[in-house]
Amino acid sequence: MTYAWTQDVPIDMAVYERIRAQMGPEAGEGMILHVVTRIPGGLRYLDVWESQEACDRFFEERVHPALGAVFAQMGIPFPEVEPPRTPLEVTDVWMPAPARVGS
Repeated sequence: MTYAWTQDVPIDMAVYERIRAQMGPEAGEGMILHVVTRIPGGLRYLDVWESQEACDRFFEERVHPALGAVFAQMGIPFPEVEPPRTPLEVTDVWMPAPARVGS
């Protein structure tokens, strides 16, 4: 079942970019969409996944280790509690087909 959520985090784009670099360029298996927007005091994530299990696995295997590494480099303790996610009811996801390059 499709799993979607938003999450507000108290970091800026510089920290976000360090975290993304630590995770590597590959999207998580089961990720459909990840959007980041600026909000007062930080960033808002909007994620859509094939399932909550795929999302949770990605966080356990890639996000949390990357956060730990970046926060340690910055001298920030790893948060004991993750900012809450607000679940969304997905009724449709419409994405264009990948562009064909070099044809």
